Amino acid sequence: MQGCEAVIHLAALLGLRNESPHEIMHVNLHGTWNVLTAAADAGVKRVIYMSSVDALGVFKGERKPAYLPLDDVHPCHPGTPYGISKWLAEEMCRLWSKRTAIPVICLRPPGVWTTDTYYRIQAARQKRPSYEWDPYWEYGAFIDVRDLAEASIRALTARVQDFVCVLVATADITTSGKSSKELVAWLHPDVEWRGGAEYEQEPYRSLISTDNARRILEWEPRYTWRAFVENKSR
Repeated sequence: MQGCEAVIHLAALLGLRNESPHEIMHVNLHGTWNVLTAAADAGVKRVIYMSSVDALGVFKGERKPAYLPLDDVHPCHPGTPYGISKWLAEEMCRLWSKRTAIPVICLRPPGVWTTDTYYRIQAARQKRPSYEWDPYWEYGAFIDVRDLAEASIRALTARVQDFVCVLVATADITTSGKSSKELVAWLHPDVEWRGGAEYEQEPYRSLISTDNARRILEWEPRYTWRAFVENKSR
């Protein structure tokens, strides 16, 4: 990091089946500590840490959310080694930033999609429609890798003086037809709905609120599920 003004830290184990909880914690926590320590030693002026929506503990079928849409103040209850490691690393970044006065921006993306992912997801749903919600529903959430790259770049120059943690996602949901509100009513009828009139105006609006990320980073996601479906049908 010598000579660098900032660092974007994405390295992590993803909690795959062949990864032990000890490995996940060692890489994701100790590895992050190594990055922060090196950043301080090198005089880096900013750190961007790639966290995950899994820090919330409501993805991958862990538990139901307290309410929908999800936002930056939703309580965190991670239970998997990966989710716990991401939440603890966020806390590490917050405390380190307070001690060093070096700004840290944590980004919490859902599944990160490449161009091939769109086709794979659509093919899987055509083969088995229930793939959209079985074995669990991911709230139709994703982010295009190009949008995540742009958010990371904008985080480098955002007007932030201390620690910030924000959700980043695409502007719409992946869906086979039902709107965002319809899917919530169908799959999570007992979860409190906090969406407003914007979901009447934009029926397929994302169930992850990115208002803070858009404001702080001056960032706007450009790649959507509906644009992919419409372009593919032409």
